[in-house]
Amino acid sequence: MQILSWVSKFLLLSFFLDVVSPLSLAQTISPLQTSVCSEADRVALLGFKERIVKDTTDILSSWIGRDCCGGDWEGVQCNPATGRVTGLVLQGSARESGIYMRGTLSPALGSLAFLEVMVISGMKHIAGPIPESFSGLTRLAQLVLEDNSLEGNIPPGLGRLPSLSTLSLNGNHLRGQIPPSLGNFKKLQQLSLARNLLSDILGHFQNLTFIDLSNNQLSGLLPASLFSLVKLQDLSLDHNQLAGRIPNQIAGLKSLTRLSLSSNGLTGQIPASISSLQNLWYLNLSRNGFSDPLPVIQGRGLPSLLSVDLSNNHLSLGTVPGWIKDRELSDVHLAGCKLQGNLPKFTRPDSLSSLDLSDNLLTGGIAGFFTNMSNLQKLKLSNNQLKFDLSEIKLPDGISSIELQSNQLSGLLSRILNNRTSSFLEVLDVSGNQISGTIPEFVEGLSLKALIIGSNKITGQFPGSISNLKELERIDISRNHITGTIPTTLGLLSNLQWLDLSINSLTGKIPASLLGITNLRHANFRANRLCGEIPQGRPYNIFPAGAYAHNLCLCGKPLPLCRTKK
Repeated sequence: MQILSWVSKFLLLSFFLDVVSPLSLAQTISPLQTSVCSEADRVALLGFKERIVKDTTDILSSWIGRDCCGGDWEGVQCNPATGRVTGLVLQGSARESGIYMRGTLSPALGSLAFLEVMVISGMKHIAGPIPESFSGLTRLAQLVLEDNSLEGNIPPGLGRLPSLSTLSLNGNHLRGQIPPSLGNFKKLQQLSLARNLLSDILGHFQNLTFIDLSNNQLSGLLPASLFSLVKLQDLSLDHNQLAGRIPNQIAGLKSLTRLSLSSNGLTGQIPASISSLQNLWYLNLSRNGFSDPLPVIQGRGLPSLLSVDLSNNHLSLGTVPGWIKDRELSDVHLAGCKLQGNLPKFTRPDSLSSLDLSDNLLTGGIAGFFTNMSNLQKLKLSNNQLKFDLSEIKLPDGISSIELQSNQLSGLLSRILNNRTSSFLEVLDVSGNQISGTIPEFVEGLSLKALIIGSNKITGQFPGSISNLKELERIDISRNHITGTIPTTLGLLSNLQWLDLSINSLTGKIPASLLGITNLRHANFRANRLCGEIPQGRPYNIFPAGAYAHNLCLCGKPLPLCRTKK
């Protein structure tokens, strides 16, 4: 899936390079002429700066002096021949919570008459409405206001922007209907309104190549007009409240390469006409109410398909259909499809990168299952009825995520967790089985972020070498038979967020060294034989009392205070 994601990003980047005019590109890299910026444009920019009450990005601190086109005003791009502002690109970091701008968008930006590109994204705390004055930016080709806190409706006046080719308002708090006036766009190719609270859908944009309306509140049927967009390549409507069937007219989307309709209320059968989509490589129809039978896809049907997800519908497949099993696919996700019997034998196992067959009724066939799966990175076989010894499997060397929880696995934990464990492995979940043995010593160099081995028959002590798993974010060893003390070295795991040691036979104190884990959000020490004072510092002294219940003699907040010796 990582490969496919990079393909998508590459296509998106290529598009942006295409839609930005050669003149605009020249303006960003060729400071050969120096015209002082227009006073009207400088005033408009300062109007925006005035509305920002806090700027931890420190971008706006560079907006000083009279020449906004001299190269010192960060994020401002100008036409060097005219001194008019043509681009405003202010990008924050979605991952770093402390980097933001707080304030509102100033209507003054609507007076930047020569603006071609406006990107104000990732600022998190820019709130308020999108100014109606933006409808006067007649030269605007790209309007990107992603990952802020913008509110209210999408201004209908944006439909009067004749040059607009990209409109992206993802990740805000916009609500209401998508204005019908947006159907006036003649040049619009990319429309991204995901992660808002919008409640309508349109299909009147004949030049669109990209639509992302995922994570909204869209309801009703899929409009027939949507399937007349012959240039559309990417359609994402997942995580909404859409209902009804996929119409046969979906065959009209002849350019479609990516279709995501997951997590809606769609029902009925998946139409056979979907097989005529010659360019489709990504198909995600998971988490709906689709029913049997699946369409029979033969010959040259879906020749470009690389990724398919039909998980968690009302399908009773029994076995993996031949058009999936015998095809060279990268991702196969068929969770909750009532698959039965042995694990399937794929004709091209070497092409698989991600495989999800969880929540089915599979019972066996593990011997040789991973043979030739040399590119497998993510595996989910959880919640089946698989019964085998861990010694029977040899996992692919490059695998990064293994989820085998809630089966009937037996054998020693050291069979899959040892000094030969792949350094690529980040997630291991074998909880809810019958695995025995001890927790092995951990060597340096592993990349494990989640170690989930709860509800097994594991014995022995919790090794101090756990501190070698420096990337670890989640540990669950609950409901086993682990003895000894909690290693003090556990406190060295600075990235740890989840710790569950409950229902074992651990003794001694909860080490004060655990106060060094400042990111911990959940901890459970319940039902052990622990004694002594709970570390008196956040978050341990504010976790619920139930996290420490049924131990030998723990005391201190949130439990009753410890008795002092006289």
